[in-house]
Amino acid sequence: CESSSVWTWSLLLGLWLPCCLAQTTPSNTAQLKVRLSGYPRKHNEGRVELFHQGEWGTICDDDFSIHNANVLCRHLGFVSATGWTHSAKYGKGQGKIWLDNVQCNGGEKSIELCKSRGWGNSDCTHDEDAGVVCKDERIPGFVDSNVIEVSIEEVRLRPVVAMSRRKLPITEGVVEVRHRDGWAQICDLGWTIKNTHVVCGMLGFPHERKVNKNFYKLYLERQKNHFRIHSVACSGTEVHLAACPLEFSKANATSACRGGTAAVVSCMPGPLFMQSNGMKKKTRTSAAQKSSNVRLKGGARVGEGRVEVLKDNEWGTVCDDRWNLQSASVVCRELGFGSAKEALTGGRMGQGMGPIYMNEVKCLGQEKSIWNCPFKNITSEDCQHVEDAAVRCNVPHMGLEDSIRLTGGRTRYEGRVELLRSDANGTQSWGLICGETWSTKEAMVVCRQLGLGYANQGVQETWYWDSSNVTEMILSGVKCTGREMSLSQCQHHKALSCQKAAVKFAAGVICSDTTSDLVLDAPLVQQTVYIEDRPLHMLYCAAEEDCLSKSAAKANWPYGHRRLLRFSSQIHNIGRADFKPKAGRHSWVWHACHGHYHSMDIFTHYDLMSANGSRVAEGHKASFCLEDSDCHEGVSKRYECANFGDQGITVGCWDLYRHDIDCQWIDITDVRPGNYILQIVINPNQEVSESDFTNNAMKCNCKYDGHRVWLHNCHIGDAFSEEAERRFEKYPGQLNNHIP
Repeated sequence: CESSSVWTWSLLLGLWLPCCLAQTTPSNTAQLKVRLSGYPRKHNEGRVELFHQGEWGTICDDDFSIHNANVLCRHLGFVSATGWTHSAKYGKGQGKIWLDNVQCNGGEKSIELCKSRGWGNSDCTHDEDAGVVCKDERIPGFVDSNVIEVSIEEVRLRPVVAMSRRKLPITEGVVEVRHRDGWAQICDLGWTIKNTHVVCGMLGFPHERKVNKNFYKLYLERQKNHFRIHSVACSGTEVHLAACPLEFSKANATSACRGGTAAVVSCMPGPLFMQSNGMKKKTRTSAAQKSSNVRLKGGARVGEGRVEVLKDNEWGTVCDDRWNLQSASVVCRELGFGSAKEALTGGRMGQGMGPIYMNEVKCLGQEKSIWNCPFKNITSEDCQHVEDAAVRCNVPHMGLEDSIRLTGGRTRYEGRVELLRSDANGTQSWGLICGETWSTKEAMVVCRQLGLGYANQGVQETWYWDSSNVTEMILSGVKCTGREMSLSQCQHHKALSCQKAAVKFAAGVICSDTTSDLVLDAPLVQQTVYIEDRPLHMLYCAAEEDCLSKSAAKANWPYGHRRLLRFSSQIHNIGRADFKPKAGRHSWVWHACHGHYHSMDIFTHYDLMSANGSRVAEGHKASFCLEDSDCHEGVSKRYECANFGDQGITVGCWDLYRHDIDCQWIDITDVRPGNYILQIVINPNQEVSESDFTNNAMKCNCKYDGHRVWLHNCHIGDAFSEEAERRFEKYPGQLNNHIP
């Protein structure tokens, strides 16, 4: 058949190819690729680097201006520039200095349309590398330069076995691409296992397997095929079929694939998506994210999150310098997903709290693990957590969103939950969920199932939303862990049992693209711990707020004292939205003794535990006043308790409760000497939405000899490997509760 060769990787990935090097004559083959690099920086600033002739290089700061910066920032998807830098403020680049004496008027669509000395013509050194600071506001609809742009809009597998058509995910079939209003096939002449690897990856599968070609040959010979693509020659490291060298058939070409037939592939799903009878009940989203040395944290949807790697039994993050789709794909496949859909930079999935282990990761794409890729070790000057790398992986289509919907809400992100069910005759209809016991955990699953992000709130009464024609309550007693992929994996009553069965008491949800994430500063607790014997006459306010153990009520007030285990507690918001109390200020409770409002009934639990997990002493279930005590550089405080001010914790800020304030303790008056575990849990009832609840608990080994106290191994609940956590539980003396 007649065809026109199109080297799609250059056209579709935005890599500029050289045409001619006149001073103001750009290439007309594709969009120039630009990125920000260097340190220290945020996601909207950095050293400017351009991709030309297959190599990244910098721009010299000679004649550089705010007009140049505006052009570059718009190229990167920001609305404008707020400044520019000279003299390699973000560190010296490597390789070529592509442009020098660049002079833009500010209105150009690309830096290559500005006047310059021409590509590669420079008398500068990397001490003169230019940088830009962009306004942190994105151009509406802009596609990230680290997100692949394709003209092959959609690819699917069409199963030919009847049984396979009914099961999801579809793992084997004829490869088809969307063409006009229908689907077209790919000629399999020259088709290799590398091509299959790429197709499986973009469909959400980490691995491929062999196909019984004889079976498909008989079937395909009887089919009428329309071949849109042929001569596919992937290297196997591409993240999308459109990134491979291939050829498109001309629009009027109708001839067949002479000597060949339609390409067929078979893919191997990751553990989370394997078809089994027990999958719906047993599978959890965390299953795919468990690996020996890599995991995803903070993502709302399956297959997305901040990349964390395990080293010396402690989890840490990856810096985003040179982070790209190839490296992200290695992480995705390692975790049982397909190739990467996006390689995210700038802490877009929240910021970690522990060490940063990797920088400038340079995977080729075929590695089995990110640890097999070249990378640089980190020094404190190289990276900060604002540069934590993240991924969005391709995941298989499971059709989970087809069995549930939201109605009545003001936006598509909120509404009454309605379920699709089938009766014995196969007739389908919608039904409601009883709002009793409905909570944030269940709402998290609904929002995830619908692809709507995080759960902002689980709603038990939905009378204020528009009504619908669905009025029958069909499900009650729903109880989720919050990690499930769909409500069908959660527990529920076998038979409907709902005291408030009216429509106005049906369960609803409010979803959000962003949410908060609280985490404790574990080292600070360990550094500040001590014992105080505090006179009872100084504890009247504390007793009123229930901050003492029960035996205090029998004490001979105001004589005597209570023994208190004191420490400082610093709670950081590392998420992507402010942490705000669920209750409005009209329902806050005034505490006259301490002179402030409490916005949450239960914000923190302080517990001293024995080895078998029983509680030997507890702090008050702290209904704190929430405010910004301090913030990272460049972040402004927004919440303050004084004068009935707004309460909350801003992203990038923390709330500090010093060891010397009332109720910042555990009453250990009745505790005998021994070895214990100190446990602190923030937002224990998960009353307020967070992106990650696994990091809300902190534990320490606690040694108490009757006079002094020592804390060891203080850590966030998910900061250690499973092996290290087991060792923590077997701390010397822990099991027999004796002081060694």
